[in-house]
Amino acid sequence: MAEFTFGGAAYNFRVLETLLPLWKPAVTARLLLLANHVLLAEPAAVERLRAHRGRSLRLDWGVEAGPWPSPPPLHLRVSPAGLLEPADDASPAAAELRVRVVLPPPVQFVGLWLAGERPAVTVEGDAQFAADVAWLGEHLRWDVAHDLDRLLGPAAAHGLVRLLGGTRAALAELVRGARRPTASR
Repeated sequence: MAEFTFGGAAYNFRVLETLLPLWKPAVTARLLLLANHVLLAEPAAVERLRAHRGRSLRLDWGVEAGPWPSPPPLHLRVSPAGLLEPADDASPAAAELRVRVVLPPPVQFVGLWLAGERPAVTVEGDAQFAADVAWLGEHLRWDVAHDLDRLLGPAAAHGLVRLLGGTRAALAELVRGARRPTASR
């Protein structure tokens, strides 16, 4: 495990690995709540998954060189309702579909997100299950504006969405400017 220095202080990320068993269940539960919330907003997505009820998939993370530890794999099952739930058997062989997402270092990941790009993904397993999961990845989006509208009301949600959109656009332009080659003098 690498040490990371910030402001002259060294940080050893092994501490994060030792805390992993404590926070993994809570983080996994919240990620599943968010994933199912997004799925429920798109009935076609739920129907696609419902066709695979009882089947399982394993989500593995590949982390390129960087200071962060790799997130733990997630082993999920499609519920009879067409939603995702934790699978009982966490062995890689038990999954009918294996999805591997390669995460670049955090700064590069933010740059990808701002540019509207996605990290590299590889899929192995059942062809139809893989096609439906790939469709989900291409077509599902979290409608943050709709959720903010329900939470804050239309005026506040509209203002916040405009602010966040403008901030993202400005940061994306900054990233594009940083990627442009500079002219030699």
